[in-house]
Amino acid sequence: MGALDFLVAELARLRAAGTLREPDIGPLVPSEYLNASSNDYLGLAHRNVSRETFPDTSSESGAGASPLIYGLRRAHLDLERELADWVNTEHSILFSSGYAANLGTLSALAGPDDVIVSDALNHASIIDGCRLSRARVVVVPHCDLSAVATELRAARSARRRWVVTESYFSMDADGADLRELRKLCDSEDAGLYVDEAHALGVLGPDGAGLCRQSGIKADVLVGTLGKAVGVQGAFVAGSSSLRTWLWNRARSFVFSTGTSPLLAQLIQEQVRRARSANPEREWIARAAITLRTTLLEHGVQVPSRSYGHIIPIIVGDNAVALDVARQLRDAGVLVQAIRPPTVPVGTARLRVTVAAHLTESDMRYLAVQLLTALRSARSLDARAAQELPVPPEP
Repeated sequence: MGALDFLVAELARLRAAGTLREPDIGPLVPSEYLNASSNDYLGLAHRNVSRETFPDTSSESGAGASPLIYGLRRAHLDLERELADWVNTEHSILFSSGYAANLGTLSALAGPDDVIVSDALNHASIIDGCRLSRARVVVVPHCDLSAVATELRAARSARRRWVVTESYFSMDADGADLRELRKLCDSEDAGLYVDEAHALGVLGPDGAGLCRQSGIKADVLVGTLGKAVGVQGAFVAGSSSLRTWLWNRARSFVFSTGTSPLLAQLIQEQVRRARSANPEREWIARAAITLRTTLLEHGVQVPSRSYGHIIPIIVGDNAVALDVARQLRDAGVLVQAIRPPTVPVGTARLRVTVAAHLTESDMRYLAVQLLTALRSARSLDARAAQELPVPPEP
């Protein structure tokens, strides 16, 4: 018997439960589909690379080593300054991915004598970073401010206390009350750690995120560069002391090859485009409001707290979610079926993303096909689908 033979039975179990993921070759030609599943919210990932994109053609393609050894270049420092300016912090530091940023930062900041109060729906990278820190982790109900307050008070004997949350939760399209969390952390002398992955570029002034929109500063702000910015990587922003500490102690930074200088140059150009994309953000906001309102009017279950460019449609059953996603694919629409363990058992959903590349006619077609597929799966009334209102294009 081979060491990996058990995987056959485990994969069969996942398939039977409707939670098996496999490589999907369907959308390899994105132009053939109406894409309402991507995190490329501003459409920047589809920009062609040209000499105009890279004014400095002498940029190296690779860093050659970790930043601590040899891999630091002027392009990295310029990008870090641009990012810090965008989110209104003193400094920032680049990571290879959002996962690496949360893993390295949380495990570098918290330790065995600390307490982390973590939202129940925080991303897997936050969960794993908390675990690696060896701090005592207290998981509180989603966006429950009173529960956070209770746990912080109960942990006053800890060396340090942290509140960790996402600003905009990508599977529920809601978010924490950042102003109140900041007040609470200040009153309890606790640190506030905010992951802005799905807000950055779309929400807040000039797309600077929900901390900027709320008028508060997190002690630690995490942003990703592979979503609205449309490239790859992530950053952590805060004080210069935070940057220096992570430079020395964030293992996912210290022991990783530095970002390609060529890529850093492209990211900076994309960040500038994202910062100036106010017309696109206005279009996304209008289109999302119209689609969300239309779905609710036709009996589609959308979380009452949800807002913004992500629209989760709760169907509950894994098989139903997969069936609706298949019907949409057959109609030329890409919308992902999200199932456990990404979301809690019994809350399988369709995750619809409204992005700048979608046109007025795209939005109309998306609404029609969503209601048609959901009607087929759940007998929802989509008779008025052809008459759906849509916002004007910017």
